[in-house]
Amino acid sequence: MSQQVLLISFFQWLTLVRQKDTVCARHYKKIDTPRWERGFFLVLGIEHMPEELSYVIINPTTIFKSRTGGVINRLLTRTHLDLVAARMFSPGQKLVEEYAGLHTATKVGDAGRVQKLIHDYVLKHFGPDPKTGGRKRVLVLLLKGEDAIAKVRAVVGSIRHHNVGGETIRDTYGDYVTDDSGNVIYFEPAVLAPTSAEEASQHLAVWTKFSDTDGGILDNVVVHQPEQKVERTLVLIKPDNFTFPTGRPGNIIDMFSRTGLYIVAFKVLRMSVAQAEDFYGPVQPVLREKLREPVAQRARAVLENEFANIKFSEETVIKLGDVLGPVCADHQFENIVEFMSGRRPSQCPEFLKTQAGASMCIGIMYEGPDAVSKIREVLGPTDPSKAPPGSIRREFGSSIMINAAHASDSTESSIREFKIVQLGENNFKEVVDCFYKSNT
Repeated sequence: MSQQVLLISFFQWLTLVRQKDTVCARHYKKIDTPRWERGFFLVLGIEHMPEELSYVIINPTTIFKSRTGGVINRLLTRTHLDLVAARMFSPGQKLVEEYAGLHTATKVGDAGRVQKLIHDYVLKHFGPDPKTGGRKRVLVLLLKGEDAIAKVRAVVGSIRHHNVGGETIRDTYGDYVTDDSGNVIYFEPAVLAPTSAEEASQHLAVWTKFSDTDGGILDNVVVHQPEQKVERTLVLIKPDNFTFPTGRPGNIIDMFSRTGLYIVAFKVLRMSVAQAEDFYGPVQPVLREKLREPVAQRARAVLENEFANIKFSEETVIKLGDVLGPVCADHQFENIVEFMSGRRPSQCPEFLKTQAGASMCIGIMYEGPDAVSKIREVLGPTDPSKAPPGSIRREFGSSIMINAAHASDSTESSIREFKIVQLGENNFKEVVDCFYKSNT
């Protein structure tokens, strides 16, 4: 048997195995390569570059100043890595102390001074307020791919007090100010990232350890005025923003930041067929009703053109709509589900319908006064052609279905939608555990 035939047979089998996987396949576009699979490539004489898992922590100050979108923009467009998971944290004192402890100065010279700066920064700025006990918000992103550690470091940049421009994230958003004697006056690194694969493994072990207790949906973290009407609403950054490495997801988050609302949950998700059908379920009867008349009139025109001597009565046209309207509506509904999940329901095996889909989304929970209306105002109407200039859908949407993002239309809808997408689900821990398990 030739290598080509053997390789094709192997990948056909591997596809079936991975489709039935219940953990790794749920969260990875490309599953980590285990040792037996790496060995298979070696036998065939095919070079395989191992993938790495890196992280970026978006610091409390960076989040507070609405720079989250800008950071994500840089990471996605310049690293070309896969964003495989993300989780909001409100770190407790134990998490802060354990993570800071990993930055205890073990190096000499400038590297040792940087370690000390980060150690002290984490203790001071990540933990609860010593006076009020109020928690800070931190966003941890997981990026995976070949040479991920070095790629992330290159985009994040080094810690230096002589910035030469805005090339890196820290050049743009960070500060390192010293006096004439070299004493640090102000230090804000903007983001934190590992310097080696070993460091990434050690650091992520700490964050996953506290990912249930200190991470997920952040309740009672943001302080609001008593008279404010505080709401929570869902935003889905849709799959059309992830077809290739682009700054669109970051740009969309940046545009939403002008609402003044707070991000309290953040999740990378791959919506299953079942989730997509449930999520967009209320749309299906609306489509059936809405399409009945236009489909009937279009069918009438086609048939009367085809059969010149036949004219259809209004009663017949209504019957055409009753028959063809639901058929076209159900076809459109399948298009929506396929767009969001990457699989067409009518062509999807039953065992795959509850598995993570092939399309990627980002789910975000925003919190604040009148959150629903503020988000929808910035987003714009469903049809991008009718959206006002400066709105997200006018800038990034291309059709009624491929319109950049979804936002809840009411607090009642947001409650229903939150239950489906499960922003509090800890796939962050599953991704980390799966990666290191498959690479040992």
